[in-house]
Amino acid sequence: MDILSIVLVVSGLILFETISSIDNAIINAEVLSTMAQKARKWFLLWGLLIAVFLLRGLLPWAIVWATNPSLGPIGAFTAALSSDPAVIAAIEASAPILLSGGGIFLIFLFFHWLFLEPKQFGLRGEKFFYSQGVWFYAVVSVILAVIVWFALKINPMMAFGAVVGSTAFFITHGFKENAKKAEEKLFSSTKSDFSKILYLEVIDATFSIDGVIGAFAFTLSVPLILLGNGIGAFVVRELTLGNIERIKKYVFLKNGAMYSILILGTIMLMDSFGLHIPTWLSPIATALIVGYFFLKSRKVVV
Repeated sequence: MDILSIVLVVSGLILFETISSIDNAIINAEVLSTMAQKARKWFLLWGLLIAVFLLRGLLPWAIVWATNPSLGPIGAFTAALSSDPAVIAAIEASAPILLSGGGIFLIFLFFHWLFLEPKQFGLRGEKFFYSQGVWFYAVVSVILAVIVWFALKINPMMAFGAVVGSTAFFITHGFKENAKKAEEKLFSSTKSDFSKILYLEVIDATFSIDGVIGAFAFTLSVPLILLGNGIGAFVVRELTLGNIERIKKYVFLKNGAMYSILILGTIMLMDSFGLHIPTWLSPIATALIVGYFFLKSRKVVV
C-alpha cells in the first residue's frame, strides 16, 4: 500500500470513528457533568488509555484470532503486526468470513436505526420507515437468509460468519439497551462516581465494537486500524471536554454516520463475495456522506 492510500485510509478511519462515536461523546459529557472533578480527570486520562490501547487494541487482535484460530492467540497477535507475505496471505484467505460477519453486523445496525431509533429525519422516506418499525426483524431476517443461502454455495464458513455477525449485533444491542436503563437510574438516583465510571467504560466498549468492525471495511491492516481508531477516540474525548453542546446542534450527523455504516456494510459483503472494491472507496464514500449531512446540519444551526 502506497503512502497516499495509507493517508486516505487512516483519514477515513479517523472520520468514521469520530462520527460514529458522537452518541458516545454526548453520553460521556452528560454523565461527567454529574461527577466530581477528580473522577472526571481520572476517566478522561485512564478512560482514554483503556479506550485506545485496550478496547481498540484487543478487539482487532481478537477478530483476527477468531477468523484464524489455527494461529492461536500469540500467533494472531504477531500476525496482526506482521509484514510477512505468507501471514498476510493467510489473513486475506480468511477475510471473507470476517467481512461477511462484519457486513451483516453493520447492515443490521443501520436498519435498526432506520426502523426503530428516534431521529431527526434527514432524508425523505426516513419518517415512513420509522413508522413501520415492526418490520425491522422481518427485514433483517430476510437479508440474513439471502446472504447465508448464497454464501453456502461459496464457503460454509462464510455463511457461519454472517450468522455470527447477526448474533454479535443482538448481543451488543442488548448491552446498549441495558446501558440506557442504567443511565436513567444514574440520573434518577445518587450513584457513586465509581459506578458512573464503570458505566462509561461499558458504554465505551459497546460503541468501540461498532467502530472496530466498521474499520475492516477500510483495511485488513491492524496497525492502520489501531492508528485511525486511536486518533478518532482521542478526538471523541476532546469533543467530550469542550464542544459537545455545539456538536449536539448538528442534528443530522448521526444520519451521516448511519448511512456511512450502510455503505461500509455493503462494501464488506460485496468484498466477501469476491467483488474487487478499491481501497479508496470506503474513505471517500464516508467523507462525502458525512460532509453532506454536516452541511445539511449547518443550515439548521445557522
